[in-house]
Amino acid sequence: MYYKSFLIIAAVCVTLPFLSESAFGHGLGGDAAPPISFEGMEVTIFTQLDPADMTAGEVDSANISIRFFDMLTDENLNQVTYRVEVWRSGDLLARNYFYDDDGTLNVEVRPKADCYEEKPWKCTEYYGEVHGTAGGLFARGEGRPLIDGPIFEKGGLYNVKVSIEGATSPRSLVAQPLNFDTFVSVAQDQSFFIKTAEAAEVPVTVKTYYDDVENFTYNQGNNAISFDMPFDWDPEYIELVQMVHEEIRVPKSFDPYNPETSFKGYVDGVEVDQRVLVMDPYSSETENIVHFLVTGTELQRINELLGESHYSSKTMSFELVPEGTVEKNSFDMPFDNGYKALIAWDSAYGAGDEIPFEFSFFDNNGGIVKDVIYAFGLVSPQGEQFNLVTGDTPEEFVGTKSVEGIATHFITIPDDGMYTLNLVLTGEGFSNYDEFFQSSQMFEVGVSTTSSFNPIPSAEQSVNIPNWVKNNAKWWSNGEIDDNTFASGIEFMIKEGIISVPTTSSGAQNDNATIPDWVRNNAAWWADGQIDDNTFASGIQFLVKEGIISV
Repeated sequence: MYYKSFLIIAAVCVTLPFLSESAFGHGLGGDAAPPISFEGMEVTIFTQLDPADMTAGEVDSANISIRFFDMLTDENLNQVTYRVEVWRSGDLLARNYFYDDDGTLNVEVRPKADCYEEKPWKCTEYYGEVHGTAGGLFARGEGRPLIDGPIFEKGGLYNVKVSIEGATSPRSLVAQPLNFDTFVSVAQDQSFFIKTAEAAEVPVTVKTYYDDVENFTYNQGNNAISFDMPFDWDPEYIELVQMVHEEIRVPKSFDPYNPETSFKGYVDGVEVDQRVLVMDPYSSETENIVHFLVTGTELQRINELLGESHYSSKTMSFELVPEGTVEKNSFDMPFDNGYKALIAWDSAYGAGDEIPFEFSFFDNNGGIVKDVIYAFGLVSPQGEQFNLVTGDTPEEFVGTKSVEGIATHFITIPDDGMYTLNLVLTGEGFSNYDEFFQSSQMFEVGVSTTSSFNPIPSAEQSVNIPNWVKNNAKWWSNGEIDDNTFASGIEFMIKEGIISVPTTSSGAQNDNATIPDWVRNNAAWWADGQIDDNTFASGIQFLVKEGIISV
């Protein structure tokens, strides 16, 4: 279960220095190609599916949107002639010319099964009006050209190749066609059963976004799940692959895969970065979902580690191994648009560790937010900003994207104390918000994080602190009275009943202990009305527990 950490809701406003005002997202249903210099512009195409998260067999009609634009101005080029090809697993599925006036081409796709041609493109048919000058299929008004063929009827990674043949006029051809490669994924469900040591059969679904999986295996000894999938490890191909995504979906009743489980994952025998594995207990009422989100960078690392002999491999092997349960600290971060983030981390980690913080994002209905774009930074007890995250490619993005709305960030907290997390929602899906939404919270890393001490008084516990005590807190936070005087005064007021705080077991008296800076900051914020009595009382509880105050 999640355990509440020491949390102060603070009115802290820290501006994160973003480097760009526009962002173009990359997701499983959308991809932007690397830009090409063209007549003083940096042009690219952005391909997007609708629906973005598509599962084969569940849709009768889909839309491919292809936008041709200048990344420097975020403006479309108009009157564009496109040559569009759709490929899957090395097979050409469709190829035709299209024309569009405003730089955003929309093409309807109707998946067609039961194609028995050796070359699948021979099953594909095209519908729409042919432009008299440009020669490509186009649509008047609200209509769309139509492709009817063996496209999206199977799950996998689809390569949409786009060649810009003309722009700015139906009669104007570019001197050299501009060629772009984009990739979009369509999911496919494959069902399996595993037999546990108790002889019970448990249904497991592998949702693959790349290709069919095979050789599914369950190890009763360590509850590991493994399977294979066709994959081309050629380095030139891997440079084009943004992500390989596989989901393992198990019933919530299957305890070895509960939300508090930690996992190790392996691809071709190489342990993957922990950020590749994402546990999602939120998206389904009946299943826990473990995602393998293997980025292109991670694929390159695996290839380099295994050496040149691996380049010719045509299979990718996955293994997921449960490592046992962990206790987590967590806190919520609400935003003005009704969204919230849940921040959680393994309570076994502390200062000096590289801590895997889990970020989960929810909408105002409590659903997980897919393809959320966000940025964040931390502020130390001394007011120094560190671990600023504004995106992997800041010249293009305002923030970083979490495809599944859940992500892990490794953050090293240097010392015990109170830290501020400033988190900003900058966009969702494939574009940025017009207005950014910021939330700031404080959390403690230190002795109380891993102990059973819970410094947050509950609503049922009694807290009564007279307002005039704020003067003492203010003087002490400003250095006008020393630590001993402040502690003695608080101790006296508790014993005399002037201050009433929740009962806390006193630690061994420690005359040499110093009061942490976060308690001083706590006092200053309380004196200024930035935090409430309950939060200030939690700091007093800490002093009692550590033996700094004896009651």
